[in-house]
Amino acid sequence: MEFHSYSSKCAFKSIADIKDKKVTVMGLGLNGGGEAAVRFFLKHGAYVIATDMKTPEQLKPTVDRLNSDKTLDTSRLTYRLGEHRIEDFENADCVIKNPGVKYEGNKYLAAAKAIETDLSIFLRFTEAPVIAVTGSKGKSSTVSAIHYGLNAAGYKAFLGGNITVSPLTFFDEVTLDTPVVIEFSSWQLADLRGRKVLKPYISIITKIVPDHQNWYGNMEDYVADKRLIYADQDEGCYSIFDDGGDEPGTGPKNAATWGDLFASETKATVLRYGKDGLRKGYGVWQTKDEKGNFCGKVLLPRMEEAETILKSLSVPGDHMKTNVLNAALVCYLMGIPAEKVIEVCGKWTGIDHRLQYFHSWKNSNGTKFKFYNDSCATVPEAASAATKAFGKPVILLTGGTDKGLELDILEKTLCDKESPVNDLYFLAGSATEKLLPGLDKAEVKYHGPFTSLEALFTELKENLSKINEKEDQIVVFSPGATSFGMFNNEFDRGNKFMAGTKENFC
Repeated sequence: MEFHSYSSKCAFKSIADIKDKKVTVMGLGLNGGGEAAVRFFLKHGAYVIATDMKTPEQLKPTVDRLNSDKTLDTSRLTYRLGEHRIEDFENADCVIKNPGVKYEGNKYLAAAKAIETDLSIFLRFTEAPVIAVTGSKGKSSTVSAIHYGLNAAGYKAFLGGNITVSPLTFFDEVTLDTPVVIEFSSWQLADLRGRKVLKPYISIITKIVPDHQNWYGNMEDYVADKRLIYADQDEGCYSIFDDGGDEPGTGPKNAATWGDLFASETKATVLRYGKDGLRKGYGVWQTKDEKGNFCGKVLLPRMEEAETILKSLSVPGDHMKTNVLNAALVCYLMGIPAEKVIEVCGKWTGIDHRLQYFHSWKNSNGTKFKFYNDSCATVPEAASAATKAFGKPVILLTGGTDKGLELDILEKTLCDKESPVNDLYFLAGSATEKLLPGLDKAEVKYHGPFTSLEALFTELKENLSKINEKEDQIVVFSPGATSFGMFNNEFDRGNKFMAGTKENFC
């Protein structure tokens, strides 16, 4: 793939230079990024065109919020909804691009004089120290745990990026003393290529597994965008990479593992994270204390011996140990003492849509069911991990739309003779269609696939009402696939699942 590279020169000389400029925001959307850009540029005196292929009816919540905000000069705002017009791009001083839109083959972006994103604008003009996280699995949990730990330890830290909060919303609040934690998708990183604006004090790449292969077509192109997170770091920065192996057949062609490749390329101080010690170098790893309890150790170049920085956790799952341990490492690098890191990171309770405990219900037999929303599990590896997170079999609700990924890991988990799944329900979709033949061959019983949550809830309630167990039962909604077709996105999917659960199991 030929990667588009953007100009290192910005359309604006300064924030003050935004005044009276013509800005086209491409992608008003419903998730906040486009809306944040419109607000930011209006507040700084620009003339803004908000254009989106979605209709006014589809975008009504966003439009209503903007129109009702008396602090905005909406006389400078023009909506172009249900269409794009080439002149809105040709005549703009700058186009603010949505990361979900490809530059390649896009006639509107090709007509633009200058292209920026909300993240590129923020990074060009902020002086705040940046902690940047990308990867395939665990990045949202990692940034959330970092943000929580820093604030609980006394920092005033901010969180934004792919976690659905645009950093433009807090641009005016950050200073040299306020760390900013940013989650980057591969698309958001691709939009920074060539700009020379991302130089995080600390960068982390979480576990790499196949993802977005329907967009990229191969692992090398997908990971090429991830590598941009450390491309402009120097020896005064830290790069944190996986020390373990990759899934069979998914690693790089020219290195032992993705983590090894990243470590060989960055100019920053390299730290690694592992499960059972480190193969070499410095970083963090999981182990057990003298009583056999989990703990996390750290060893840095300046240290003579390892120190414990993590003990008990408030979130379930082995995969969460890695995420929180990386958060603990960041807190430690930011100067927080080890005992304080243990305290604050151990209290983090997770985030919305990622193994989020949100509801309980008892049937007439007295059996208690605990419901967990893991809607942001959009890859099969995440759904597989969710089923194993509780140390006992769960009732799993899964399935959805295919992203061009291999589903072998989830299929193997579901077909295991010692499966961590007590009962299995599928939402309809192309990923589900790929999974079912293997399950049928292995004679795995399941319910569905259901073409709506409502239909799934009807059968689920009927079946749960019959269970008579003294031990609490765990119900996990972890699709392991995307939400397209049935929901607007994974957040909409999770919200509707939680609302439907509370309505049906009250």
